[in-house]
Amino acid sequence: MIEYLVLISCIGFLVSLIPGLHRKYAAITGWVFIVIFLFAALPEYFSENNFLYPLMAVLSVPFLVITIKYLLAENTSVLHLSRAAAVAFLIYAPFAYLPVAGTWLISLVVGQIIWLLNFFNYPVSLDAWNIIAQNSFRVEIILACTGIQSIAIMLGVAAAVPTTLRQKACAFLLVAPTIYILNLFRNVFVIMAYTGQWFPYFPDIAGNGEIGYESFFWAHNVIAELLALVVLIIIAYGLFTLIPQLGTFADELYQLYYGEIVRELGLIRRNGPDKPAPAQNPAQVPAPGSDEPELPKI
Repeated sequence: MIEYLVLISCIGFLVSLIPGLHRKYAAITGWVFIVIFLFAALPEYFSENNFLYPLMAVLSVPFLVITIKYLLAENTSVLHLSRAAAVAFLIYAPFAYLPVAGTWLISLVVGQIIWLLNFFNYPVSLDAWNIIAQNSFRVEIILACTGIQSIAIMLGVAAAVPTTLRQKACAFLLVAPTIYILNLFRNVFVIMAYTGQWFPYFPDIAGNGEIGYESFFWAHNVIAELLALVVLIIIAYGLFTLIPQLGTFADELYQLYYGEIVRELGLIRRNGPDKPAPAQNPAQVPAPGSDEPELPKI
């Protein structure tokens, strides 16, 4: 059921690519349903002790309010941000909703992970076509383990502003191979750390009731997530160098969202808790299922 929220969001963003008066409403639909998805997925994130996505869900609420406000005002920067989301979904959707494409990509990644593990003299076995096992621990490789989401997001960012053919080609070469290869090593690290029980620390924080889960928590939810964030920031900087307009675009978005939050917080302080802030017209605002425990999924 939850996957339909992503599908509706995807459709909304893709429709927003079609010129017309409907674009802003289609984009709003896309943003609304992706935020609903984040909250609907909270039980799964909490079961995995993953606190990054719940934090994103909380932060998505003010983001959504501001985004809707400026989409209704047809702010150019926010429309371009929605175009970036639409392009990201356009890249991601075939792998998410066409089983043949998704299965092919997962199988490709599984084969390359096993090759790398053997290269590092860490032999493993396959309990199923996408389940890697070692030392009685098993890890399931799903679509999220392939790096396609990060690749789609960064290529979407690159498509947020008009670019030349050369810039498009350089952006693709910077994003896709880099993220794909680094993601393979991320998977290898997490599998080795989990099945080898490298980080059996602080079970009260990192445990979820499964034997040995602490090592998966520290390897996947902490170390790998933080390193991935650093890598994405570096890639974003590379994109800003290749496409200078992206730097201007990012600055405009920062000024818009940060300025809006600061303005609203200022109004709350001036008006106090019992006095509502005066309404603002957006157009007048300056535009800145099994009994077995679920396997860890990288």
